Amino acid sequence: MRQKRHSASQIIDKLRQVEVSLGQGKSIAEAVKAISVSEQTYYRWKAKYGQMEKQDVKRLKELEHENTRLKKLLAESVLDQQILKEALEGKY
Repeated sequence: MRQKRHSASQIIDKLRQVEVSLGQGKSIAEAVKAISVSEQTYYRWKAKYGQMEKQDVKRLKELEHENTRLKKLLAESVLDQQILKEALEGKY
């Protein structure tokens, strides 16, 4: 079976649909079937995105991107320091 990828905003929309369905008295099994995901996927999404709004997800993605960039810069800096240290010690 081919897996679908959902964007974060789609996930939030689907979580809200489940909340509405639950409010209308449907069971969790019926609610997640309506959004075409398994209960396990629903609970995983709820744990990760449950309290987020769409703008929060956008900010999270921006922070993750910035964090990745900063980690790369730090790794490059440490590598440069090691190269300079070895050069000064004559281990080249």
